[in-house]
Amino acid sequence: MYDDLITMSIALSPAPAQRLETARLSDRLAELLGAQIDRGALATGDRLPTEQQLAAAHGVSRTVVREAVHQLKSQGLLRSRQGSGVFVTEPPANRALAFDPKVLESMDAVVQMVELRRVIEGEMAALAATRATRAQMAQCRRALLAIDAATERGELGVDEDLGFHRAIGEATGNPQFVRLLGILEAYLRDAMTVTKGHESRRTDFMAQVRREHRSILAAIVARDGKAARAAAIEHHLNGERRLISSGVIKPSRVKRLTRKPTSSRAKPT
Repeated sequence: MYDDLITMSIALSPAPAQRLETARLSDRLAELLGAQIDRGALATGDRLPTEQQLAAAHGVSRTVVREAVHQLKSQGLLRSRQGSGVFVTEPPANRALAFDPKVLESMDAVVQMVELRRVIEGEMAALAATRATRAQMAQCRRALLAIDAATERGELGVDEDLGFHRAIGEATGNPQFVRLLGILEAYLRDAMTVTKGHESRRTDFMAQVRREHRSILAAIVARDGKAARAAAIEHHLNGERRLISSGVIKPSRVKRLTRKPTSSRAKPT
């Protein structure tokens, strides 16, 4: 297992490892490791240090290391070998989709991420309704229970919420959705932290979110793709409305971001 203490196949740099001090530590660590791969400090076939070793070297938790490694796997830069560890892969001919870690430094960008989720997750829910196995439906139910448990503990439940939508992605039977979510998750997590942070201040908002999640799952279980798509889209539209109700964003901001291009055709005289 990757967690096990194994002998490294690469030597650590003689210089002290860089400690990461920013808010999105997993993004910074992924960027740092990716740069080492790009310049050849970590070569194809090299085995990555263990989670424990990387965490100690960079002054972060093992969860941060796990998230950073997940990002690099999604980009095709790393792969796991059962019982051996994580290894650097042959550089892909085309680098996978990646976002600038600074993408969420404005509320405009948060709203843009909500819109992106609406498009992707609406179709995911529709496909899951037609393809999900009983086991996958059960996993979606467990994911919802995990959100409830996190809420009862007084937590935002961001990771649990992401887990629910990831379970829906897996239920589509299309692994590309899961890979895409893996790439987006670091940025979705930040956007969801903003939205759920404001939702948690009002019990009516939290109850609404809970009902929306259950409506999505109910439509999936009923094998109703049209209803599942509509429920997922409505969930994200309501997320924008809740941000507006909380005074976080103005209605004009959403309209500006979603405004259709003006037709270039001349009006008839």
